Amino acid sequence: MIAAALSKRLFPASLLVMMAGSVAGTDMAFGMEEKPATGKDKEKVVGVLDNIISTDRLPEASGWRVREDSVLAGDSESRYSGLTDADFELVATELGVEIAAIKAVVAIEAGSQMKGFWAPGVPVVNFDNTLYSRFRRKVKSGGSKDAEMPKGLKGYAHREWSQLTNARKVNECAADMGTFWGMFQIGGFNYSKCGCETLEEFVRLMSYSELEQLELFAAFIRNAGMLEDLKKKNWAGFARKYNGSGYARRGYHTKMAAAYKRFKAQEK
Repeated sequence: MIAAALSKRLFPASLLVMMAGSVAGTDMAFGMEEKPATGKDKEKVVGVLDNIISTDRLPEASGWRVREDSVLAGDSESRYSGLTDADFELVATELGVEIAAIKAVVAIEAGSQMKGFWAPGVPVVNFDNTLYSRFRRKVKSGGSKDAEMPKGLKGYAHREWSQLTNARKVNECAADMGTFWGMFQIGGFNYSKCGCETLEEFVRLMSYSELEQLELFAAFIRNAGMLEDLKKKNWAGFARKYNGSGYARRGYHTKMAAAYKRFKAQEK
């Protein structure tokens, strides 16, 4: 997941499943598999991208619209630093699921750190040059010559944001679409599945708060057809769609089940 992505540059292998799902409506996932992709993997990904992105239009918002939350004045300092019980309760109510269920999914899919920001207003990102290059050829968009690099970043964070910023100066749309955003590492090209009307709206909300990142994730769950599995606590069904066909080998479903029991016990 994110922790693995921060330790070494990875191409998300489960992206293959997600992209196929975006076309055929079958499996969907955007988790970061802890496995480098092969050249053949990347060929499959960019091949599917050709079916999704046309040169004359971008995807339109699909299904459920993302909810946009305002941060209370008293919470303005903490909106980048962690999700609260109130955040989980809000989103669980929106989805009609148990609080323990949404906590379990977030705990496993976002990683133990549940880290959405590297600095205030600066979300965790992973820039992928392969995807950017493909989008740059297919999406005609101007560059943002005044794109600025966030200040104070070091190491991996500095490298990823530097790549994203430089790419934005050439083709801003392709750069944002070819980047994975926030604690759930959602690909920018999936903005419509997250209930956003535009890519700009997606990036703005990803940069607003960790609660908003959770709201985008919730919209994706609903629009990607995973909500019923979550309501029924069908962990295998949810993991199959989210993490791909290799979910069982990596034990995502059993980890979610265990996390659910843990969070449920804490409610008593």
